[in-house]
Amino acid sequence: MSENGMMEKDEIFSKVLRAGRRTYFFDVRATKADDYYLTITESKKFTNADGSFHYKKHKIYLYKEDFEGFAEILNEMTSYIVEEKGEEVISDRHQKDFKKEFEEVEVEGTEVSSAQKFTDISFEDI
Repeated sequence: MSENGMMEKDEIFSKVLRAGRRTYFFDVRATKADDYYLTITESKKFTNADGSFHYKKHKIYLYKEDFEGFAEILNEMTSYIVEEKGEEVISDRHQKDFKKEFEEVEVEGTEVSSAQKFTDISFEDI
């Protein structure tokens, strides 16, 4: 039995994508009526303070009637991201020279990012 109490059928066909601390499992499974559906599971490894580790999993069930719409939107979204930002990974984890967009500032003895600051607004100006 799975975490949600539903009985899952044996996997018919499976592929695994390892991506750093994340692993994606793509599994074709069979329904009780012997039709096929897809499960996509994201498993992420977390390390505890004592050095032990655990995994958090998230699962998507995708049925045949949703394949076309799902694929269409997935392709549209991934194309948009690549067109807008390119294929290069931009993050503080992947680039040594990454600069944070918001610098740290001190406000009344408390360190906050500039994104957390606010400006007094006079409603008469609006």
